[in-house]
Amino acid sequence: MHANVGDKLLMHGRTVGQHDRVAEVVEVLGQKGDPPYRVRFDDGHEALMSPGPDTVVRHIERP
Repeated sequence: MHANVGDKLLMHGRTVGQHDRVAEVVEVLGQKGDPPYRVRFDDGHEALMSPGPDTVVRHIERP
């Protein structure tokens, strides 16, 4: 998995009734876009994470 600052991580819910969550990558701590990432969720909460197989990277369009 590779991500850049500004990309969005979409984490799919693992159980029935659990909603998907979206977080913005604010810092890439690995080399060449690899995890771990510092992310910010919609509610302002920040976390350090190494996404699992239930996470998809949504890359932002760069000019």
